[in-house]
Parts: sequence; structure tokens; C-alpha cells
Amino acid sequence: MSELTIKLETVDPVEFFGFNNNKLKILKKEFNKLNISARGNKIIVAGSQEDLDVFSEKVHQLVEYLERYGKISDQHIEEILHGRNPYETNFPQFQDNVLVYGNNGTLVRARTENQQKLVDSSENNDILFAIGPAGTGKTYTAVALAVRALKNKSVKKIILTRPAVEAGENLGFLPGDLKEKIDPYLRPLYDALDDMIPPDKLAYYMQNRVIEVAPLAYMRGRTLDNAFMILDEAQNATTLQLKMFLTRIGPSAQCIITGDMTQIDLPKNQQSGLKKTMQILDGIEGIGMVHLSAEDVVRHRLVKDIIKAFDKDAEREQHFKNN
Repeated sequence: MSELTIKLETVDPVEFFGFNNNKLKILKKEFNKLNISARGNKIIVAGSQEDLDVFSEKVHQLVEYLERYGKISDQHIEEILHGRNPYETNFPQFQDNVLVYGNNGTLVRARTENQQKLVDSSENNDILFAIGPAGTGKTYTAVALAVRALKNKSVKKIILTRPAVEAGENLGFLPGDLKEKIDPYLRPLYDALDDMIPPDKLAYYMQNRVIEVAPLAYMRGRTLDNAFMILDEAQNATTLQLKMFLTRIGPSAQCIITGDMTQIDLPKNQQSGLKKTMQILDGIEGIGMVHLSAEDVVRHRLVKDIIKAFDKDAEREQHFKNN
């Protein structure tokens, strides 16, 4: 008799085992020749080596499914155990455009035409610029694409970065250690991750550096391969900082740069490098550019009107300057 221990490191054991271990009971019933027990996040199994090999393969498939969707029903467990394809019956009405199955059954997908353009362009370009005003889903969609790539094992890690405290990244005057200093500026990235990855799994990813969230300055000197990189708030980066970030990309990496040219927070003696960088790179094969507008706003209905009002005011000011 042989023994096998399987550690559930990337999924929630409570979801895997089920309430009162009801999902574990399905496994025990299917593999009744094996002695199966659960301890914390471990499955301890004893039996013949042949049965253990089959059991291990099925558990791997269950974990893979749970990693992708965040939850698994008794029906889908049965389908996997009996060799049927559970992906054909899971949320069939949303299969074509769902990016990520988030927490509590949340379906994360493109909600506007330009968001869908962003998704489509990301499939054909290794570097993608997503430019538009606040509330258009640039960051959220980019993070969803990164999480999807990680769940599909297209990449091994996600790198999320943005300029902290404007572009100068002068954090010294703030209280606390480095993490406490930079976390407020990276909060939107954390919020997106919180929607898409279960807390325990997200903590595991962060602890093991599968997902890294860091200020832009910390990208210097690195070469990042098999990674999905996102530079958020790129309008607050200089041309040199953008060049530094873009030259970090390895042979099997992908990156998305998001920015809002109407919200530049740089000091008066510094210029945003985003517009110039896009001009320099325009026309290079493998680099895509998607522009979102007020019509893509998915926040409160008034946000769209607010953006349009500020745009009109900016046009009036520009008109007076020119005349």
C-alpha cells in the first residue's frame, strides 16, 4: 500500500472540500478503494499506486477548474471525475466574453465596445497602450486580462506598477515603512485583484511573488519574462521612465500601459512622457493603442456627464488662449 499527500496551495480548501466536506464525500465515493482524509489544506490518501495516480490526476483537474472559476459545483465535480468536459456547461450564456470568474460568482468581462477593443488588441499585441478618462475601465480590464493569463498559465507572474506620489516617487516624508508608504497609491490595483481572486489565494500569490505590486522606480534593472506587466497612471511617468519600463519586457512577456492625459499630476518643471512615447512607438508592429472615451464610463451615470463638462471647459480655455 502506498500513501500520497496533496497540498492545496492555490485554491480555498473550504471551497474544494465543501460545506461539511460534502464535496470531499463525492471523491470518497468515487474512489472507494482509497482511504481519503483531509487535514487543513492537505489531502492524505492511501491505497494502490495505480489508484493513487488516477486520483492525483483528477484532483489536479479539479484544482485547475477551481483556479479558473473560483468555485466548483457538485455537478462539475462529477463531470470531471467521469471524464466529461465541465467547461461546456459552466455559465454557457457568458462563455464567449467572460475574462475572469471572480469572487462570489462575479463575471468580469468587457462592458463597452472600446473595452472589447482593448481585449481584442491585447491578443494581437505584446505591448498595448490603453488611454482614456477616469471610470472607463482601463485598469480593471487590464488587471482582468492579466489574471486570465495567469489562470490559463500563459504567464507565471503578474507585475503591477504605477508612479507613486506623482512621478517623482519621493516617499520619504510619509510615515511608516515602504509598504505603508506606497500602498495608498497602489490601492486601485489591489481593489481590482480583490474582485477577481479569493483572499486566501491572493495572499498566497502575493507572499510567493506570483503577483507583485510595486512603484515604477522598482522596475529599474530588471528583466521580466513569462510575466504580464501593467503600468497604471502612465501619464505621471516621464519619457525616460516609460522607456525604462518598456525595456524590461522579456521574450515571453506582455504589458499594458494605461493612462489619462487629462489627469497629469507632475510638477510644472516635468512633462508627461506618455504622449511623446506613443508618438515615438506609433506604427511598430506588435504595439497596439486603444483610446477610450466618456462613452465607456462604467461608474455612476453622472461621471460621464462630469467628464464631458470638464472637456468642454478645457476646450473653451484652449480657444481663449489661441485667440
